[in-house]
Amino acid sequence: MTAGELFLLSMKEVGLTILYVVGISLVIEVILYFVLVRWLKWKWSLAVMLLAPAVVGILLLYVWPVFWELRISFTNMSLRHFKNPEFIGLQNYIAVFTEPVLKKTTFWQLLLQTILWTFGCVLFHLLGGLVIALLLNRPMRLRGLYRSIIILPWAIPQVVAVLAWRNEFHFEYGFLNQILRNLGMQPISWMTDPVWNFVAMCLVNIWLGIPFMSVILLGGLQSISSEYYEAAEIDGARTWQQFRNVTLPLLRPVLTPAIILGTVWTFNTFNVPYFINQNELETSDILVTGLFRSAFEYNRYGFAAALAFVIFGLLLAYAIFYLRVTGGLKGPTE
Repeated sequence: MTAGELFLLSMKEVGLTILYVVGISLVIEVILYFVLVRWLKWKWSLAVMLLAPAVVGILLLYVWPVFWELRISFTNMSLRHFKNPEFIGLQNYIAVFTEPVLKKTTFWQLLLQTILWTFGCVLFHLLGGLVIALLLNRPMRLRGLYRSIIILPWAIPQVVAVLAWRNEFHFEYGFLNQILRNLGMQPISWMTDPVWNFVAMCLVNIWLGIPFMSVILLGGLQSISSEYYEAAEIDGARTWQQFRNVTLPLLRPVLTPAIILGTVWTFNTFNVPYFINQNELETSDILVTGLFRSAFEYNRYGFAAALAFVIFGLLLAYAIFYLRVTGGLKGPTE
């Protein structure tokens, strides 16, 4: 099957899925109209009818696939057992922790690499975003233009940006190595050296993530009334004291969801580690790329489904732990 035929087949499947969702939504709308409007004459009929298509779409496109994948995670589905997979209980979940996820790399090594990747990226997202937000929150000329420019890296389609960055890491013609040569330094094997390939991944993701964090934190800074800073100045507080005792506490309702979202997104980022790790170095893989390779390169579908739910459990536990420890759901005065 050629690439064109595969594309047409995929578009056909997508079109049929959309038609099914639309058809089921129309049927449900007609039933709700006759039951709620014509028969029961319920005052909330319009609200229910407006929400019904969205509920149907979520159930068919999100909820049902999750339960289908949960069922697959308890079977031995693979390329050999694709049509009639057998129920094997918790064997896939046990294999996730005891067997290699990739050719040699185990779950624990991938978890460590993912934690290093996530912590480093989110830390620099937060620090860089906060510095830029503080700079853009001051009165200055062309402030609106600067705010528009800073969002460009995040607005560019991620795949396009990552592939452009991958060219800059080329050993011979990459811009970074050309700068190093001009400075009299040795070029770096960004794509083949395990350490530098991991660093390259982090650099690209940090460049992509800082604009989003900057915009979020800038919105939080703009919501802080100047009266708090005026009162702090009257009490003799210096710039650092104002930042520590006024800015950070009042930014907490913004920081908490931003850090949680940033952590989850970075933990699950696929495009950057997959495309930058062009040579498939297992030292540069993280859990989501390991999940992808398990499913679509090694065809271990049941194993990959179990790994997906393990990743979900890790992120859920992190979010609950972070909220409890930081008290992020509390207001700044609580």
